[in-house]
Amino acid sequence: MTTTGLTLTSLLEHPGAGGLVVIAGGERTWSTAVVEGREDDLPDEVEKALAVVLSPVPSASWQVDALLRRVRDRGFTGLVLAGTLSTSVEALAQRLDLVVLLAEQPIRVAKSAWELVEAPDVLALSVVRRVAQSIEYRADSMEDLLHNVAANVGHGIALVGRDEVVSTAGDPLPESLRSAIAFSQWLDVSVTTDGFAASVPVQSRSRTDLRVVLHSRDSGRAQRTALSTAVEMVMPMVAARLLIDEVEAVSEVSRSSGLLGDFLEAGGASDAETERRMRVRGWRTNGHHIGFRVLGRGRLDPFALLQVVNAHLATIRLDSHATTRGGGVMGWVSFNEAPSPQQVSGVAQDLLDLHQSALASFRVATGVGSLQSGATGLTVTLGEARDAARLASDRERSGWFVHVDRLGLGQLLLAGTTGDSLTRAAVALLSPLSERERETLAVYLDEESSIVATGKRLGLHRNTVTSRVQRIQTLLGSDLSDPETRLALQLAARAAHGSS
Repeated sequence: MTTTGLTLTSLLEHPGAGGLVVIAGGERTWSTAVVEGREDDLPDEVEKALAVVLSPVPSASWQVDALLRRVRDRGFTGLVLAGTLSTSVEALAQRLDLVVLLAEQPIRVAKSAWELVEAPDVLALSVVRRVAQSIEYRADSMEDLLHNVAANVGHGIALVGRDEVVSTAGDPLPESLRSAIAFSQWLDVSVTTDGFAASVPVQSRSRTDLRVVLHSRDSGRAQRTALSTAVEMVMPMVAARLLIDEVEAVSEVSRSSGLLGDFLEAGGASDAETERRMRVRGWRTNGHHIGFRVLGRGRLDPFALLQVVNAHLATIRLDSHATTRGGGVMGWVSFNEAPSPQQVSGVAQDLLDLHQSALASFRVATGVGSLQSGATGLTVTLGEARDAARLASDRERSGWFVHVDRLGLGQLLLAGTTGDSLTRAAVALLSPLSERERETLAVYLDEESSIVATGKRLGLHRNTVTSRVQRIQTLLGSDLSDPETRLALQLAARAAHGSS
């Protein structure tokens, strides 16, 4: 049997030539491949051909040396031996300029050589047949599917975007090949010094510009044709797996969103079943929490926003959770022990970075609650975050971001938020004041900051009122000359009075 135009790389890359080992020599192109049962049956004169000898290699070293010399004298520049070599032939092969290969099954090497040169369609059919084996495989995930295809085809496979490798199996996709892929074409075959890649686009509901890629070392026209055909068969399987994963992900988010709703509705006093479902998800209510809310300033896809939020949370080395809620995302960061002020400040900065990351793709406003503890505290901080996000949605000058601890409860009250969590927080805000000082503050604010009018209503001397107002400012750390602060404290005083 004779074949033409065969390279060492293409032979090594052929999945049907398994077990082929290079003993000596490097890349070579052979004009023909000659397969015979014995070395004696090889033709006496050829030019730059590959010899495949099916009989076992001789055991004695001198017999092997003689075999190599006779094969080279006939004009062969490559030799495939069967069995096991008991002696080193590298030095002699180098002197003879002879590539020496060892094969467990040389007849498979002969068949692979024939497919590569004489019957590229047969090679393509062989690859397609192996891809078809993966169609019936029930993959658990995208990674599982790609590993199965890579194992069957015998080449690397990857799912890529314009700037990243989303998932991969088999040999890694060289960066030079990934960057060379043309996303504007249906079938693209890119070739670099690192090999070649055949790719086609894959449809996805959640993102654009995805392509599935089969790649290999550049081993000739036959391999390129085969993998170009195979990648078009692989594409529907990958698209179907993407759709399954996306549907499962949406269902999972819907379940987690419902669970968070149940927890918030119970005010932290959830029943045993809710607690069990939260434990299954790794949500814990003990410890200390900082809630956050990312709210859409207009219509958006909460699921797509959640993906961006989760991608950013993955970079924060803290226990964090998030799910969709209404027109946005709600989540929280937890600590086992009470965090230091520096840690709380660090989380606030992380959440500001998260907000900036989300702003790059969505019109959102983000609110961050205060540090709270326990199950009830978790509902409080999430409530604060919710109200802070509503406030942030009207505050372009704040960058659409409000942190309760930084801007103060009064800012939230100014926004008209009236939830129970804020009523409790209003009481906490005024807690540094005595009952007499609270009364003085309320009257002072109702009398439009008039010392004289306040004194008349309370029956106090103006100096006493002045002294109390100064002390109140010190205790609250607030500037009562600021109109917004005065109004916020007035609302807080009313909210606290209404709860008493």
